[in-house]
Amino acid sequence: MIATELAGQVTTAFQSTVLAAAADPKGINTSGIVTFFASNVAPILLAVLGVIFIGRASRGEISKVLTSSAIAIVGLAFIAGAATLFFLGDYLIKLIFN
Repeated sequence: MIATELAGQVTTAFQSTVLAAAADPKGINTSGIVTFFASNVAPILLAVLGVIFIGRASRGEISKVLTSSAIAIVGLAFIAGAATLFFLGDYLIKLIFN
């Protein structure tokens, strides 16, 4: 009997501690993640693409290199366009609603 009452009190104390700790959630640092990818991952991927293109060009596959380069440039243009639209949309929202 005493053990069950003690277990109930411990459970209640534990639940109140867990609820109190969960009341202050932490957010995800998305700007830090984006900065990490932009500063570390993107240059490495571009370097790997460069090595692949140089390897193909040295074997005489110039048409494949040009095609791959054009696809990479178009992809970068889409990424830059998306970033531009993101900032343009943010500017328009601030202009309209402020």
